[in-house]
Amino acid sequence: MSSTPAHLINIRWLKMTPSRSDLIELARKAGSLLREGYGKQHAIDHKGRIDLVTEMDRKSEAFLIQEIQAKFPGHSIYSEESGRLSGQDHSCWYIDPLDGTTNYAHNIPFFTVSIAYAEAGEMRLGAVYDPMRDECFSAERGKGAWLNENPIRVSKTNEMLDSLLVTGFPYEGESLRSLNLKNFAHFTNLSQGVRRLGSAALDLCYVASGRVDGYWELSLRAYDLAAGALIVEEAGGVVTSIRGEADYLKMPFSILAGNPTIHRLMLAEFQHLL
Repeated sequence: MSSTPAHLINIRWLKMTPSRSDLIELARKAGSLLREGYGKQHAIDHKGRIDLVTEMDRKSEAFLIQEIQAKFPGHSIYSEESGRLSGQDHSCWYIDPLDGTTNYAHNIPFFTVSIAYAEAGEMRLGAVYDPMRDECFSAERGKGAWLNENPIRVSKTNEMLDSLLVTGFPYEGESLRSLNLKNFAHFTNLSQGVRRLGSAALDLCYVASGRVDGYWELSLRAYDLAAGALIVEEAGGVVTSIRGEADYLKMPFSILAGNPTIHRLMLAEFQHLL
């Protein structure tokens, strides 16, 4: 039996810091729940006119919150369905238990679990798991980015005409959707094409791994982009707000990510578009 006083044990637990492997394990386990439920009949609710949530969003989130609170008590959690769960500000988790709910609800196999961990306001760790392809993207601040433990880098594309881009559209705000349709048309004419895939976290990971060269979106939440943005940065890419601000994790959330050259070229275009 331990002779350590209970209050000292609690302090020790509160100071525990997760590792990249911890986030990967959590993402993979939550992803396995989503994979088991994929293709089945779902209970679908509406958070907005076209903003869906299923019982699997809630099941994945409940698992993640339970695991994080058990292993890292005292840490705060910011999650899509539950909002902000109180805890110490120094250690904060950002979780999206099912990024790509509309795809999932329509049996389109393009969705992820996204988990990020921040200390003292700086994003330190990120993991994004695609359970249908068994692809886990991850990063640790200052140490690099990986896809299933293989290092990844952004593309070397240096001409807009040679680039493949990706974007997303907000659930709410007709004016923002109309604006992004103009952006979509503009960049379609400048590039090899623009894709709309339906998962912000996975869009960012595709930038990080060089599958696409640039990505933008106008209206997001911190849990949508926290993990993926870190993965892009650690893969050698550049991430800013749509207006070029270095702090993209502040409201109103917008994001522009790409390899260094494509990011610079896209930013120059947005200075005329916005």
